[in-house]
Amino acid sequence: MTDLDRNPTPQGELSLQAVAMPADTNPHGDIFGGWLMSQMDLAGYVTACDVAGGRVATVAVDGMVFLTPVHVGAVVSCYSDILEVGRSSVRVVVEVWINSRQDGEPIKVTEGTFVYVAIGDDKRTRVIHRPGIG
Repeated sequence: MTDLDRNPTPQGELSLQAVAMPADTNPHGDIFGGWLMSQMDLAGYVTACDVAGGRVATVAVDGMVFLTPVHVGAVVSCYSDILEVGRSSVRVVVEVWINSRQDGEPIKVTEGTFVYVAIGDDKRTRVIHRPGIG
């Protein structure tokens, strides 16, 4: 994972934004990591669907480290970047950024790699058809 000091700007395309709400907090007032991970999955899904040309399903998530807590009211911005397109799968890295309460500076919260598989109408894995390939 790249920390803020070495990589001060988001990588990839903005694929989802959401506001962190009080209902998504733990007893200490920080946003649950599970809520954040679900937003990341949605962001990666948007990118993977576009690449796969249709329905996809999440099949794996690589390890994640949460760098800083997310506060209520933060605008959570998820940036997605395609790492690899396989025969039927898409690997997408998703970074999460918020703006600091103190000075509005961007803060990287976490990143993770999500793997999606293309699904056909029969609900089985299908080949991803890409222009110029196959």
